[in-house]
Amino acid sequence: MICAGLTMPGMGSAAAALSFSTATMAEKHARVLVVQDPAAMQAFKPKPEVVETMVRRGLFGWTGKTNYSDAWSSLISMRDIVGIKVYCAQGALGGTRPEVVAAVVKSLLAAGLPPEQIIIWDKDRTDLSQAGYMALGQRFGVRVKASQDTGYDDTTFYESSFLGRLVYGDHEFGRKGEGMGRKSFVSNLVTKEMTKIISVTPMSNHYRAGVTGNLYSLAQGSVDNFLRFEHYPDRMVESLPEIIALPILGDRVVLNIVDGLICQYEGEQMGLLHYAFPLCELRFSIDPVALDVLSIKEIQHQRHVAGHPEMPANLDLYKVASWLEIGFYDSYQIRLESAP
Repeated sequence: MICAGLTMPGMGSAAAALSFSTATMAEKHARVLVVQDPAAMQAFKPKPEVVETMVRRGLFGWTGKTNYSDAWSSLISMRDIVGIKVYCAQGALGGTRPEVVAAVVKSLLAAGLPPEQIIIWDKDRTDLSQAGYMALGQRFGVRVKASQDTGYDDTTFYESSFLGRLVYGDHEFGRKGEGMGRKSFVSNLVTKEMTKIISVTPMSNHYRAGVTGNLYSLAQGSVDNFLRFEHYPDRMVESLPEIIALPILGDRVVLNIVDGLICQYEGEQMGLLHYAFPLCELRFSIDPVALDVLSIKEIQHQRHVAGHPEMPANLDLYKVASWLEIGFYDSYQIRLESAP
């Protein structure tokens, strides 16, 4: 199976649309570490032993350390409760692949973090189960939890003028009064049960956000009353970055990992492998904006290669995120590195 990825010194690429000039790069920049292995996929299925090696290369390359204990200790403490945020609405093949998360969990355990201090999480329990995460949790003895099952924190919320039609499960559902539906409350799972977050997201298209990446996945999974933004690109531009800018969310993320083993360029919430390309990559960064912008460009390129019509991405969302200093949007400020 042929795999391709980003252009960088010494690496082949399908993403010719991406162009970076170190001569014009600003002094401040986003660092993105790319790990490639053409042997990572076989018939669109990840090979666990290869993926585990890729995670090790990425973690060591990102931190500059040579063992799991030192690598993770540079990002977290052994007292932290670490939440691994996944996106699994598309199932085990289209969403965050369990093989990648299993490798991350094994590395945390090898570093000495007790299994009870690891939580794999997403919004919906059914999605987690169908994607294989309940079984993965049992395998390693770690917790697997749905954020909407733990209730929402009365004191921690995002408020905007966009009025939402509250549905069952939203914190204010059934309540009456002025201003109902203007707040999105953060899940108790986030505010009360974890201290650090590792975001692991698929490289899969989203027709309004551009990619079901780090910004969308974390915001959508962390708050209620999200439907008021979900289907409105103009609302997403403003609100999604502002949700991520909540200190309880953005400030807790210690590492973002893009699961680019497969790049799915059509389908959004459905795992459609006939609209996908085996990229065989993992990408590591602390900058969620840079990672999401790179993913969108890759998705656009793969759509073009496949002969599909162009779909303009909602890049204004990532410009706003950059203005809020969540990360870098401009490609000249993104420094790509290849993992050893």
